[in-house]
Amino acid sequence: MTRAMRADSERTAAAILEAAERVLREHPAASMEQIAKAAGVARTTVHRRFASREALVEAMIAWAAEQFRDAVEAARPATAPPLIALHQVTANVLRVKVSWGFAMSRAVTGDVERIHDEVRQACIGLIRRARDAGVLREDVDLEWVRRVYYALIHEAAEEGMAGADTDEMAACVVDTLLKGVGA
Repeated sequence: MTRAMRADSERTAAAILEAAERVLREHPAASMEQIAKAAGVARTTVHRRFASREALVEAMIAWAAEQFRDAVEAARPATAPPLIALHQVTANVLRVKVSWGFAMSRAVTGDVERIHDEVRQACIGLIRRARDAGVLREDVDLEWVRRVYYALIHEAAEEGMAGADTDEMAACVVDTLLKGVGA
């Protein structure tokens, strides 16, 4: 019985977080009542789980960071062939950034900052592997490549939020990163 209650509780929390993302993305000043309605739960249920709107937003940021980390890990950046991993990381991250745009646009601190640092290190490791495999020039500054890659992902996520296909945007990001835009 405890497991069933826990699973139900986790589903309710996930439904609230997902509804909050949808509502706050469209209406950043939305009330807890509007979020509860979108989640299909009573306002008291939202308040029982999240003491305040700020606590809900913090939980959303943490949830999105975990989704972000899981998306990168699922692409196996340390073991998959570098080109395949680069494309898969990009596509996976774009899906998270498009789905969790409100939460992902918030400042990160504490445990969320640690998660972002883990992702950053995985990204640097993947870029290093790509360089060592001859996919990137030997003389590239790994941190600069990471920053350019992140900027490309950010722009592609903006397009994804406007309806662009995330797989197509991922291909565009990787192509631009590897070949640039010159003739």
